Amino acid sequence: MSILYSENDMIVWLTGLSGAGKTTIAKGLQDLIIKMSVNVEMLDGDCVRTHLSQGLGYSKNDRDMNIRRVGYVANLLSRNGVIVIVALISPYRYIRDEMRSTTNNFLEVYVNASIEVCESRDVKGLYAAARSGKIKDFTGIDAPYEPPLTPDIICFTHQESVEESVLKIVRILEERNFLSVK
Repeated sequence: MSILYSENDMIVWLTGLSGAGKTTIAKGLQDLIIKMSVNVEMLDGDCVRTHLSQGLGYSKNDRDMNIRRVGYVANLLSRNGVIVIVALISPYRYIRDEMRSTTNNFLEVYVNASIEVCESRDVKGLYAAARSGKIKDFTGIDAPYEPPLTPDIICFTHQESVEESVLKIVRILEERNFLSVK
């Protein structure tokens, strides 16, 4: 199998609640694209918070700053021929729309899972800590999450396998001539 991609920039932005499956899908997509010898980089929320946005909290302003920083880095990479996969909760529509407006090719992927499903997957105990008041401003508990109104793709991770979700994204990238699987 060989793969080609256009010289246009591309950012695949995965949004959803904590535990919805954003990182898992992003890693699966990244692994597939790497196997196809295409430049790809993943910007994951946990890694970004550790290295790029250390010191930012979870207030609305800090969340917006974190997303703007990630968007800036994603744009730098994508302008240089890298397909960028972003996996961030990014809870507010307006900031995702702002990120969309900063690039020519922005693919919004809504990783859709109910709060109950996300809590059942929570190996770190974040939801329990938020419900007990140990974590404040936790998205989906005491801070809002605004699902996209018109995402390019919806991955229903409680119904689909990781592979099915990844292939949904790949199909759109093919349709838009960013990937060409042969």
